[in-house]
Amino acid sequence: MMKKILYLSVILFIIIVPLTVFSQVSLPKVLGDNMVLQQGKKVTIWGNAAPAENVVVKFQKQNKKTKADENGNWSVQLDELNATNKPQQLIVQGKNNKILLKNILIGEVWLVSGQSNMEYSMNNHPQFAKPKKGDPDYLYKKYKSAKEPTIRVLYVEKNLNTDTLPSKGWQMIDEETLKPVSAIGYFFAKTLVDSLNVPVGFISTSWGGTPIETWTPEEAYQNSAVFRSKVVDNKLNNVVIGERFHKMVRPMVPYSLRGFLWYQGETNVIEGDRGNYADKKKLFIESWRSAWNDNNLPFYYVQLAPFAYSQQRDLLPKTWDALPNVWEAQTSCMSISRTGMVVTTDLVDNPRDIHPSYKWIIADRLARWALVKDYGWRNLVYCGPIYKTMTISEDKVILEFDYTGSGLTTNNGKDPDWFYMKNEKGVFVKVNATIENDKIVILRGNNKNVPVEIRFGWDEIAMPNLINKEGLPASPFRTSK
Repeated sequence: MMKKILYLSVILFIIIVPLTVFSQVSLPKVLGDNMVLQQGKKVTIWGNAAPAENVVVKFQKQNKKTKADENGNWSVQLDELNATNKPQQLIVQGKNNKILLKNILIGEVWLVSGQSNMEYSMNNHPQFAKPKKGDPDYLYKKYKSAKEPTIRVLYVEKNLNTDTLPSKGWQMIDEETLKPVSAIGYFFAKTLVDSLNVPVGFISTSWGGTPIETWTPEEAYQNSAVFRSKVVDNKLNNVVIGERFHKMVRPMVPYSLRGFLWYQGETNVIEGDRGNYADKKKLFIESWRSAWNDNNLPFYYVQLAPFAYSQQRDLLPKTWDALPNVWEAQTSCMSISRTGMVVTTDLVDNPRDIHPSYKWIIADRLARWALVKDYGWRNLVYCGPIYKTMTISEDKVILEFDYTGSGLTTNNGKDPDWFYMKNEKGVFVKVNATIENDKIVILRGNNKNVPVEIRFGWDEIAMPNLINKEGLPASPFRTSK
């Protein structure tokens, strides 16, 4: 009899213990100590528990209750929060356990992503060429001295072999935690902290050498009238769609945030993607906004820097205008609501180096977009000149621009360069341009009977001198395709 009772006890223990363990309430890795919660928005807290288990979330004076669904998933929404530098605690209470999250701040949250130029970290700087302008060790010095307590970072590791977010969670900034983190992300966060006086958290999730397709969920391509017929076995041109989105982005949905920063496209140029990059990028932006269920989330992105792609020994040879075509695609995406673009044609020391050094300047230009568009700053010029219209008279061509700031000028005091006009033989030849009343004026010369076509900076290594007086460069363009 005793043996039978002992046997039944063992069986019950084997059954009950796993159930007890299973019913532990849990949180995703994106929710943890040291995190920054987004101010001014409802904040979602979510996780897992036993089916039908009651869960309570306590934060400040809020007390939110819910019940896990049949799959064990649960979520609550905290009411809008006010920014604070004072560390807060969050409690998640389940039936069998309690989770206490500490050192939480409330402020601004941004997700930064892309390929190697966004991945380019503070500590990686010695591996790349040092900048030739200013202090060559500026980036490294900032890395060594960074200890801002109100900046927090969640670094996503480059790992596709895990079912959970490959990250150690939110961390405070110091020399060690900053090692792998996006330099652009850090400098952007630092600018916001200094400008807004609120905590800033940023998520750094990038992977060098990756095309835009891998960052876009496959359902976006499957539902696209442009691309669905070209998708085979979840691949587009042999690229697996959505792989990095699913592993390195989706596990963070629906973490509340202000917006996205994006720096990518080099691999798409290398792979010969010049005709449909704009469609891919539009799909990408729409899919991320859809994932977060917010069509107003801002997307601020970086236009690719000049680089001699045509001189690289790639499997697919490129011509000198492959990059300008992608520049054009990137510029066209500014027509998408709540987007903004940073031009980098003035930040290249060597057109054979695909990794420009001046990440802090790029971050400052991205921050200008955010400060004006998201934080209500006025009287701050946030974009360089963008071609708007062309007017043709008998003897001259007049080009007008948006975003001229306090006026057009050049960064070297000379007349604007890199302007070309099509001649009677169909060849684009260099022409002289002048600035008059914040417009570009080009004399037609002997081409009065030729349909006018103008190109500006239309070369992969073009580094034009045209800027506005705030120092922001003009984007390359052509007046007709």
